[in-house]
Amino acid sequence: MPTIAVDKAALFEALGQDYTTEEFDELCFEFGIELDEDTSTSDRPVINGKQEPAQLKIEIPANRYDMLCFEGISLMLNIFRGKRDAPQYALAAPAGGQLECLTAHQQTSRIRPYVSGAILRNIKFTQARYESFIALQDKLHQNLARQRTLVAIGTHDLDTIRGPFTYEALPPEQIQFVPLNQTESMNAVEMIKFYENDKHLSRYLHIIKDSPVYPVILDANRTVCSMPPIINSNHSKISLKTRNVFIDITATDKTKAEIVNNIIVTMFSQYTSEPFTVEPIQIRSPHNHQTRQVPDLTPRETQASISYINSCCGLSLSASDICSLLRRMCYTASPSSASEDLIDVHVPPTRADVLHQADIMEDVAIAYGFNNLPRAFPNISGTVAQPLAINKLSDIVRLEAAMAGWSEVLPLILCSHAENFAHLNRVDDGTTAVRLANPKTAEYQVVRTSLLPGLLKTLRENKHHSVPIKIFEVSDVAFKDMALERKSRNERHFAAAFLSKNSGFEIVHGLMDRVMLMLKSAFMTSEEGLEGKGLGDSAYWISEVDDKTFLPGHAAAIHLRMGGKERVIGTFGILHPSVLERFELRYPVSTLEINIEVFL
Repeated sequence: MPTIAVDKAALFEALGQDYTTEEFDELCFEFGIELDEDTSTSDRPVINGKQEPAQLKIEIPANRYDMLCFEGISLMLNIFRGKRDAPQYALAAPAGGQLECLTAHQQTSRIRPYVSGAILRNIKFTQARYESFIALQDKLHQNLARQRTLVAIGTHDLDTIRGPFTYEALPPEQIQFVPLNQTESMNAVEMIKFYENDKHLSRYLHIIKDSPVYPVILDANRTVCSMPPIINSNHSKISLKTRNVFIDITATDKTKAEIVNNIIVTMFSQYTSEPFTVEPIQIRSPHNHQTRQVPDLTPRETQASISYINSCCGLSLSASDICSLLRRMCYTASPSSASEDLIDVHVPPTRADVLHQADIMEDVAIAYGFNNLPRAFPNISGTVAQPLAINKLSDIVRLEAAMAGWSEVLPLILCSHAENFAHLNRVDDGTTAVRLANPKTAEYQVVRTSLLPGLLKTLRENKHHSVPIKIFEVSDVAFKDMALERKSRNERHFAAAFLSKNSGFEIVHGLMDRVMLMLKSAFMTSEEGLEGKGLGDSAYWISEVDDKTFLPGHAAAIHLRMGGKERVIGTFGILHPSVLERFELRYPVSTLEINIEVFL
């Protein structure tokens, strides 16, 4: 959850009321945010001979992008307290009637294909408003924009540049301008090198550094306005004297670009000469034959079920009651003419997080007051929890292995491709393992298809301990399965490894027999029937298997006959010396692995 620091006195002035820390904490709780700290009770630093003003540090839910600044917090709290109505945002063309135009060139699709923007006309900045404007951009960059990889914001003094504007992608050698807060002109190649050691901007260079073309916003005179997502031009730098702000938004995600655009203009349009009025711009994409006007501040229309809201909240509210509560949360709502059980809801452009009637229901509960919701035990009997069958079976196997003197380990479910295949002398056919599309390290490339790599790595890291070492694991492995919706499936396996100066084949064999007996499966020869076993229709036998993971002639497959079906459920044996060498083990190791999910 992002934490926003706001001036305490300024916020209370905007709210029209002074609060004690406890009272404001209660107000925050009622609205669904949290007061993290009131610095008025702590030692504040002295800056330029003056003590820093008292601040309120407020934690904002990650979905409430409209409250990442002072303006959003004060506005929403005033609406919640009934001190003002929700603003009606409007678009207005300039005095001449001709909208500024931003034309996107085809080459931009190679790096940042989407662009948006707007103009805040006749805005009045104070020092506090200016700092809040910059801080909101930074908060959006860090959160919704994912460190500028998805969206980058540029703001410019419109009176220093001239439209129409173009959004282009040029070779870095052809981009020349004076970066923000600098005095010397440089091209983009020099700029990348210049900012490599910059504490703030160096973290964004990788986004475009290796691209053959860099994005750039140009005005009608070919003056560079910005090179997103890195830096703006010093030529169009905004200041306290700026009265007309041109905003450009470039992105790799069109939806998030429009969300960011809407948040910025709605929050700061309250400072324009006509409050809550924004001047749109025209976006042209000749290569796609598209022309559109942005931003779109039209409220989204949706519906919510009265019975659904009441059932979730345990209330019996009427349609008018729900509409009144929603007005406190900045919605516009009215009873629907289509059905008595529906209300028509207009979602403001600031609430991109509202995706389902569940989100509307949550806001109704907030406006009603969580502490005011009725408290009752569910009137449904038989709600005692019980474990999933697979987890109960796992616990049984786990307990049995522990009582036999084996120690449980919990390795990671990810491993390298080599550990899962080559290290075990196994070949990847391309249809078995689930691969990570963008692994951070070579150690975590695939989801394991066997528990053995984790056990052997555990032995490797503990080989300085005295032998024998007896370890086991009961956990999931994963396999590709294109027949399923998610294209993969999990299997619950039991595996054990025995490291000693002697091979220990008979040790893991004994553990396997004990686990199978506990699972009510009788041992038999491959041709023997189940009659007279007294353990139901479940039996197992072993047969020699040629598995390159194990020493030739020292490995066995475990066959299970259950419900009239026969299948191989696992293997055990003495590991091949080449496997031991790859996992840096000096002593022989015998292992066992069984698919226990088949016993359900």
